[in-house]
Amino acid sequence: MGNQVLYKVRLSALLIFLAFRASGQSIDSVEHRVTLLFAGDIMGHDTQIHAAEDTVTHTYDYDTVFSYVKPIISEADVAIANLEVTLAGPPYQGYPRFSSPVQLAGACKNAGIDYLVTANNHAADRGIEGITATLHRLDSIGMPHTGTFYNRRAKDTLQPLMIHAKGITIALLNYTYGINGLAVPDSLIINFLDKDQIAGDISEAKMQHPDFIVLFLHWGTEYDTIPSASQNELAEYFLSAGADLIIGSHPHVLQKMEWYKDDTLYADKAVVYSLGNFVSNQRKPKTDGGSMVRIVLTKKNNITKISGAGYFLTWVYTPLINNRKKFFILPCSEFEKKPDFFANPDDYEQMKSFIMDSRKLLDTQNLNVPEILLHETGTALKKDLYAPDGHF
Repeated sequence: MGNQVLYKVRLSALLIFLAFRASGQSIDSVEHRVTLLFAGDIMGHDTQIHAAEDTVTHTYDYDTVFSYVKPIISEADVAIANLEVTLAGPPYQGYPRFSSPVQLAGACKNAGIDYLVTANNHAADRGIEGITATLHRLDSIGMPHTGTFYNRRAKDTLQPLMIHAKGITIALLNYTYGINGLAVPDSLIINFLDKDQIAGDISEAKMQHPDFIVLFLHWGTEYDTIPSASQNELAEYFLSAGADLIIGSHPHVLQKMEWYKDDTLYADKAVVYSLGNFVSNQRKPKTDGGSMVRIVLTKKNNITKISGAGYFLTWVYTPLINNRKKFFILPCSEFEKKPDFFANPDDYEQMKSFIMDSRKLLDTQNLNVPEILLHETGTALKKDLYAPDGHF
């Protein structure tokens, strides 16, 4: 029986090979294409917790927060975001020691986010119990994650987080500059932004033969729209060490995005220095929104490269509904054409101000990473409007 099964497997493989040869192609010449989407800081301030609570049942629901960007997120093959809270259980609290209901992560999953990174400066806000509870709750809802680990064995087993999508394998690594001076128990692991350690982790990741390596780094200076000298230095170092894409979080404002499309040194690699806030209750200028960055990967003849890059501007709309502040992430290029959507004209003007500031920054500083504009109906999400050369 075993020999018959083996014969059938070999025969199937031979027939597939002959079919490719008859078509004038080799298996390696088939082009694989994957779209990645990255979102920034998912915060959980007190007002956000209150907005999500059913005051009768004391249950929580965050699904409406993501309802307007869900089509964009769901369209991507792989969506990744920074969870900048713990899921440590009650008492739920925002700044400075965050603990949000697990329904926040559940809403991320429902919106189409596939992976969360957890190494950031709020990872240890609730101590050892908070770290372990966060990991347990993410595991309980089936949300893959990386950046923090139960112990050394878990890190050695689970890092890098290997993502397999449509014939392309991506290794994801996540690190933070610090945890606000809090101590980390020896038994737990939080990935810290150490140059030599990360270079070693990149080398170890290469041993698993991924097609593409992504670093998601919590770094930079809060509220500074210009990357620091340290960010620039680290970006160059990690690209040289073998990273293909660096995604940044922490500043809570947007910073430039660079795709080295025709660069002789870093050909087809990219750095997004800061995605800004995806959702938070920060309302000061430039902190009330962020971006989702869309990266297209193609693989042909065993060579994987970035073949398209662009970003969506997003803004956090916080209207009063039944005397309670609510939160909605809006895709800016769609809703800037809909002033009548906003109950308060001041909200529309605040969004327009964010859009103007963001475009002024990114239009002048980005390299080969344009804004992706949506029509009022969202029709720009049709895949045939995405050209593989970076033009959208």
